[in-house]
Amino acid sequence: MSGARTSDRKALLEEELIILRNSGEIPEIALHASLKFLTEDEEGPRLTLREDELHLLHKAALARAMEIVLRDLDPRNRDLRIYRGVARSLVNWQRLQKFCDRINRPCPGFRETVAQALLVFLDNELREVRAGKRASAVNCSASDLEAFCRELSVEMALLPPGWRSLCPE
Repeated sequence: MSGARTSDRKALLEEELIILRNSGEIPEIALHASLKFLTEDEEGPRLTLREDELHLLHKAALARAMEIVLRDLDPRNRDLRIYRGVARSLVNWQRLQKFCDRINRPCPGFRETVAQALLVFLDNELREVRAGKRASAVNCSASDLEAFCRELSVEMALLPPGWRSLCPE
């Protein structure tokens, strides 16, 4: 179906883009499933994807992966079932970096976005814990948090004073 009608082709791609944008914890797996369905699957359309189409699929998977990294740095999510904590954000950050390398697509400016989200999260968390509003939701060790900061190029001096008290022992 490499010569599929434009409207059919567009509809198939739009459907896969929706699936990717709403995928679960690992968008890269959803991307590979979409690529297999679109290009190889016996029951799929067996398209030969153009570079612009592949770019759209990659972009959707990256957007979802970035959402997942930020999800666990958003204080509003701490009490929701979707929340996995700072430790999971670090894992998802590392996963995103490897994914970007594999598809040769950087995410310009995202490191700074994550760094800022982490700093805001820690500042908010420290204020709320000190005020007795909640127990700390930070679920990684101080050394893991320091490693995350290094990966994000965050200077330790930028962390709020007393941040270590948020980390489990």
